Amino acid sequence: MQIGIDKIGFYTSNLYVDMAELAQARNEEVGKYLVGIGQSKMAVIPPSQDIVTLAANAAARILSPTDKEAIDLVIVATESGIDNSKAAAVYVANLLGLSHQIRAVEMKEACYAATAALQLAKGHIALNPNKKALIIGADIARYGLKTKGEPTQGGGAVAMLVAKDPQILALDAEASYYSKDIMDFWRPLGHSEAMVDGKFSTNVYLDFFNQVFSAYSQKTKRTVEDFGALLFHLPYTKQGLKGLRQAVAHADEATQARLLAQFEFAREYNRNVGNLYTGSLYLSLLSLLENSQDLVAGQRLGLYSYGSGAQAEFFSGILQPGFQDALIGHQELLAHRKQVSVAEYEQFYQSVLANEANRQLEVSADPSQFVLAGVKDFKRQYQRQE
Repeated sequence: MQIGIDKIGFYTSNLYVDMAELAQARNEEVGKYLVGIGQSKMAVIPPSQDIVTLAANAAARILSPTDKEAIDLVIVATESGIDNSKAAAVYVANLLGLSHQIRAVEMKEACYAATAALQLAKGHIALNPNKKALIIGADIARYGLKTKGEPTQGGGAVAMLVAKDPQILALDAEASYYSKDIMDFWRPLGHSEAMVDGKFSTNVYLDFFNQVFSAYSQKTKRTVEDFGALLFHLPYTKQGLKGLRQAVAHADEATQARLLAQFEFAREYNRNVGNLYTGSLYLSLLSLLENSQDLVAGQRLGLYSYGSGAQAEFFSGILQPGFQDALIGHQELLAHRKQVSVAEYEQFYQSVLANEANRQLEVSADPSQFVLAGVKDFKRQYQRQE
């Protein structure tokens, strides 16, 4: 029985800041952001959106009434949790109108957790083949205004429906993983912004890729030539390019050219949204599927998942016949966003809901189906808009 990604959807806010303008405002060379980091636009998340609304909006784009009836497992992977006890998945399941006969949990391990959730869902479907699982990577990346990490911020959610006989990607049985206690990135309790040792984290990311790809190759006897594309977690798109160049260093010229060309399609959405943390790898997958014209059913895709702290995994899957028909297209979502000035972006950033007991938020300008309307007695107030 094949199990894998049956549907995939993405959501982010309707606002963005232009990275060239942000670079100029920070007295940086524009090329440092556009080329050195590899980012063109960055999603700006208003106070009326958090990981719950982003997750629900992403899932609502792909789920049919039949899907909702079959779902009995919901996992939200995030490192931007809104509560130290209650799982974001419980809120999301309620907003989506899912059955109460489900398991709903939240998972955390930096940017890796959505991959762990995906693998757990695969096992769940193997035991319950008539059911489906909803896996969502939802995050808002925050490093602080005028910090080194600022240009690698962003936010959004990627939702995946996992099922038997998937329409898009059937997951292979083989995977390799590697974990080590490393302080390259962390966010202590009570902190809304992440702490990172940037250069160290980059080196760990590349070292862990070597570890898991080598282990995968030894286990499967597959090489880079066996993949239609290689996909990477993209905290910023230049990071994934470094990983890919490392992977194809000893490949023939045709393989190098093919995989590098596919990478450009894979990073298109990430380049224009920014860092999604847990959803980053899967936004890259979605971007490849919806932008490349060179993919064909039967090709194997390789996926590198990395979460600081640190955990990595390399796994793969086979594109299914007619996978294009299962895609809903997200180019319009990104094209219809509104550009905000750097000053407006800074105002949104500083207006995010903090540890407040009571506050009402303005939602009239937010076109999203699900919004955060405020907080009352420390209870977040979510609402659905027509």
